[in-house]
Amino acid sequence: MREEKIIIANWKMKLGLKETLDLAKEVKAKFKDFKGGEIAVCPNFISLLEAKKILGSAIKVGAQNVFWEGNGAYTGEISPSLLAEAGCEYVIIGHSERRKFLMVNYEMIHRTIKAVLKVDNLIPIVCIGENWDERKTDRRDFVLFDQLQQALGGVDIGPDQQIIIAYEPIWAIGSGTAIEPSEAEYAHKIVRLTLNDMFGMSVVNKNFKIIYGGSINSKNVKKFVGLENLDGMLVGGASLDADEFYKLAKAII
Repeated sequence: MREEKIIIANWKMKLGLKETLDLAKEVKAKFKDFKGGEIAVCPNFISLLEAKKILGSAIKVGAQNVFWEGNGAYTGEISPSLLAEAGCEYVIIGHSERRKFLMVNYEMIHRTIKAVLKVDNLIPIVCIGENWDERKTDRRDFVLFDQLQQALGGVDIGPDQQIIIAYEPIWAIGSGTAIEPSEAEYAHKIVRLTLNDMFGMSVVNKNFKIIYGGSINSKNVKKFVGLENLDGMLVGGASLDADEFYKLAKAII
């Protein structure tokens, strides 16, 4: 699974419906002849269906959140099967902004991952990462280990199922400054070693990707090219401009 890199755009709550669809058209045109890797975009919920129609099959569509139940009296939530029905192939789970503002914890993330894995062709993008205090006190390794254990401990992964782990140091998100590539490489190595202990190296190599997210752009991304444990990027602000997003993707892929 690791050979093909993936670049995922997270458009967050930055765009209205028309802006989202206009950007989707620009991205489709820009990436028309793009080869060598996977490109996915995660628009807001109300734009998913129309964005999917615009982007077709060449550029994948993902959602920014999902609930852990398949159906029921859960006002305001959306299920994994509904996302799959809308054409989503990816879904972000436990983004740091949801952990910060909406009190999403890793017990909830764990339940959500299990629910997503029950739906065919829907791949969870599981977010982990330390905050500034945890980094300052040299607790990053433990934090990443603990988050992975809480999120994925006891999860059964079928031979054809895939999981993406997005390492996003909370202190770097929205700061305009990505972490040093060597620091990202070290964190990704910790993630891979932890996953190896949990699932075995062969499962990790076949079923997992590890990507980086946090203030990445077309200028600083070049420093990340060639890192051993980097399978792609989760891109925020830089993905809101089709030209910038294309340059970033070309640099990595």
